[in-house]
Amino acid sequence: MTLTLSSEARLVQDTALEFFRDKSPITALRKLRDTQDADGFSRPLWREMAELGWTGFLVPEEWGGSGFGHVGLGLVMEAAGRTLAATPLLSTSLIGASALVLAGSGMQKDTHLPGLVAGDQIFALALEEGPHHAPTRIATAAKKHGGGYRLSGKKTFVLDGHVADTLIVAARTSGGANDRSGITLFLVPASAPGLSRTRTIMVDSRNAAIVTLKDVEVADEAALGPIDGGSDVLEAVLDRARAGLAAEMLGSAAECFERTVQYLKDRKQFGVAIGSFQALKHRAAQMFCELEVTHSAVLACLSGLDEGANDVPALASLAKTKANDTFFLVGNEGVQMHGGIGMTDEHEIGFFTKRARVALATFGNSAFHRDRYAALNGY
Repeated sequence: MTLTLSSEARLVQDTALEFFRDKSPITALRKLRDTQDADGFSRPLWREMAELGWTGFLVPEEWGGSGFGHVGLGLVMEAAGRTLAATPLLSTSLIGASALVLAGSGMQKDTHLPGLVAGDQIFALALEEGPHHAPTRIATAAKKHGGGYRLSGKKTFVLDGHVADTLIVAARTSGGANDRSGITLFLVPASAPGLSRTRTIMVDSRNAAIVTLKDVEVADEAALGPIDGGSDVLEAVLDRARAGLAAEMLGSAAECFERTVQYLKDRKQFGVAIGSFQALKHRAAQMFCELEVTHSAVLACLSGLDEGANDVPALASLAKTKANDTFFLVGNEGVQMHGGIGMTDEHEIGFFTKRARVALATFGNSAFHRDRYAALNGY
């Protein structure tokens, strides 16, 4: 497994850093929030990202993508994390593309992947049903009806759910509410009768929604992957999502750290820069070390996905845990070291702290992944 970047990957990284710095700074997120933008992201900017090819990094050339891989998409997401850019990269380019490539039928791929790559279709994973990440705790029912199924249930914290054209819904076709078996994934048009969406305004301004399904009818062909066997597909998709989100969190934490260090150099007290105080030096050094370890963990996971490593689940849980802990630490320290100004909405450092709170709970907090990592290793 390589932990270095190819020349092509470095070009992607440099392009993405410049793109988000120039076209989607934090001021853009602030504007989306303050104007209560209906979409919560810029569609013209999303189109530009599609033209750069980022939406097709996980899609084979047969359907218009490049198949560039998870390292490439991870670098784009890391760059997006530096400016907290509001984009459907996670919900669509990573989760939607992964689900279709891993489990989609030929017809489903032909129908959806070209539009996804072009930036014309947005996808959302409708999974969670409770306050904490529990991918097998599914009560949403899918009952056989004629030549298809009727879906009924409620989904919470559906990323980009209010703007998605197609929802990937996890529903139970057999078994009990906590059984791993008996889960099936369905592709459901957002316009389907009986489906309603309510946007939720998140503290970090990330786009999410509550989705309610009431006797939503779908055909047999809407099943994404095997009936009753959706957990295996879901686990593989979630590990990709965790790796990509960890990359985004790494970018956010790195930006927060760099802004904090610059403040330590600029802020004067008692006639000297506060960064010269030994106690603050120690805290900055700890953040730096944690960022370096997190970078290695994230890159190892992304590389493992591209290389088909058999320990991807463990690598994904390791990367997400390190990203959770590091972003939480750096976000807290950033606000504290900025002092009173760090508590104000006018200063941007607080945006990173808010994002850290939401991101660490998304697709599993540290307790969830430490437990999963231990179980994967036989403990």
